[in-house]
Amino acid sequence: MHQTHRFALPALAALALAACGKSEAPAAPAVAPTELAAIETPPPAYPIELACAGAGGQTVLKVTVGPEGTPTEVALVKSSGQTQLDQLAQEKVREWKFRAATRNGQPVAQTIQVPVDFKPPVPKPDECFAIEERAKRGG
Repeated sequence: MHQTHRFALPALAALALAACGKSEAPAAPAVAPTELAAIETPPPAYPIELACAGAGGQTVLKVTVGPEGTPTEVALVKSSGQTQLDQLAQEKVREWKFRAATRNGQPVAQTIQVPVDFKPPVPKPDECFAIEERAKRGG
């Protein structure tokens, strides 16, 4: 008799579930979106001649990061006032690595604005004095 009860309970449970009508598969849980995240963003080279001359500023770039996490488009939004610095910023940002944003668990492209700052060093590096001396001597 003890064995009869062991088989009767699962059978009753199955009948109870079948009596509830159609059972629908549960909806897949929604996957929360994730935002774009920087992984490798080394700064661009800052030419010592420009740094020593006090030339600096902020370059602002519009960067579209593709689903692979790499920039697919880099455009100048605001110049630093120095063409060479703007070009160096664009070249370096094209090499940056990101973790792509996701929607429904799938990586997607996202566009962001990236400021790149060039600040002349204070105090001036010793190398600046050598550059100034060469300039005074005409070479």
